[in-house]
Amino acid sequence: MATSKSTFQKRQKEMKRQEKQRAKAERRAQKKLAGPSEAEPLMEPLTGPLYDPQGNFSDPDPES
Repeated sequence: MATSKSTFQKRQKEMKRQEKQRAKAERRAQKKLAGPSEAEPLMEPLTGPLYDPQGNFSDPDPES
């Protein structure tokens, strides 16, 4: 009878894992629908060379 008990426990564990995965996917979908919040400022893309106030340009990937 030990095998049926372990089978039942495995089934319960798998069902719990699937429910947790489903809840996580639902939270992600809700967060995606809500969009960025006020606490999260939008990031600005960095393009072009970096500029220094003294007028010097710095190369982000210097060649040796």
